[in-house]
Amino acid sequence: MTYQQRNRRTLPISSNPEVRLTSLIIPEYYAAHTAVWSGNYTEYLGDGGRGSLKSTFAATEHILLIMRVPDIHGIVLRKVANTIVTSVWPEYNRVIDRMGIRHLWKQTKKPYTLEYLPTGQTIQFYGLDDPGKLKSLAAPFGYFGVAHFEEFDQYDGEEEIRNVEQSVFRGGPFAFAFKTFNSPAMARHWVNRYKREPKPRQFRHHTTYLTTPADWLGPKFFDEAEVLKQRDPIAYAHEYLGEVVGCGTQVFDNLEIREISREEISQFDRTYCGLDWGWYPDPNHFGEMAYSSPKRTLYIFAEHRATREKDEDLARVLEPWKNKEIIADSAGNKSIATLRDLGFRGLRGCHKYSAHGGTSVTDGMKWLQSRAKIVIDPVRCPHTAREFSEYEYPIDKKTQEVQNTYIDADNHSIDMVRYAMEPIWQKRGVRNA
Repeated sequence: MTYQQRNRRTLPISSNPEVRLTSLIIPEYYAAHTAVWSGNYTEYLGDGGRGSLKSTFAATEHILLIMRVPDIHGIVLRKVANTIVTSVWPEYNRVIDRMGIRHLWKQTKKPYTLEYLPTGQTIQFYGLDDPGKLKSLAAPFGYFGVAHFEEFDQYDGEEEIRNVEQSVFRGGPFAFAFKTFNSPAMARHWVNRYKREPKPRQFRHHTTYLTTPADWLGPKFFDEAEVLKQRDPIAYAHEYLGEVVGCGTQVFDNLEIREISREEISQFDRTYCGLDWGWYPDPNHFGEMAYSSPKRTLYIFAEHRATREKDEDLARVLEPWKNKEIIADSAGNKSIATLRDLGFRGLRGCHKYSAHGGTSVTDGMKWLQSRAKIVIDPVRCPHTAREFSEYEYPIDKKTQEVQNTYIDADNHSIDMVRYAMEPIWQKRGVRNA
């Protein structure tokens, strides 16, 4: 039995028996509601596009937690305090009205606070443009157990979020954070990186307006979405579908960042290994992957990355791959010789030039870009997922035009994959295999 289940109170939702939880939460959020109350999660990470109701869901669950779990208080945060009055404050009050429990909650505007009258528990609203206020944050009694970070992408990064959570969650057996946002367009944005790298006990949920009942948004919302879809599909994908579309500079638009299960890996007939040499600050970067020619899909599911790593230490790490072919950067001849002496007889350097007449870089990169999908497991391969997602074409500083060249920086995993897949893309006649 979870803490919520052991301690929850009977919920006096309304004198109107027609107000049910199913009328407050749309079906798309049923699994998320179960997750909040399961005791298995401490964070809800909700991203998506306009009209997906992620903020409404967070407000609903926040209010329910305060009403059901004794002694906890909640806090709702925006990056800038003066945005509270036009965003989260009316949102939370709309939810209270929709629940039919206005008589149970007291509003105070200086500072913005909602008080649950039967117990005195509160939901307090703050902006982080005055961080000193949080340092002196104190609950009237009990402790702060719930935090909602609205427009999560507008904060200054993970360090700021950690500092806030350390100030808010300072004791007590229950803690839960809601983090809701529209996905930023740029893959390099810190919140997109945060989203790509799952945390333990984090429930991740991507939603769009397409699962929202029409009567919640009104016909005008759907009409405007359809107009933008026809006029500017990329803007539509970003604003309404919550997709990370970049700014026309992303090298790889064929990525799928997801878990690759053990069962899926066990079905691969052959795997390929690559190795990019480094020392410091550049790392050694090793990886293993598989390729489906019928699907034109590459699956990357293992990596090792380290700086200041001696060849002998690397050899110990790569022992499970000792009998496999490993293709490495040919510039590391000394390290290749050392590892071959240590028993890695399948280790060799890559070819500098392509059989198709170009270089290893140009032809290898074109092959990767032309795959239907490059699937990367972000848990097993966090560095690979980050580098592929954030790799961009350079922009000319004078003309602001995108340059059709590849930057030789933050691309260790990309080079590694290019080396590993050389046996496929070097074959004549299989440029599109």
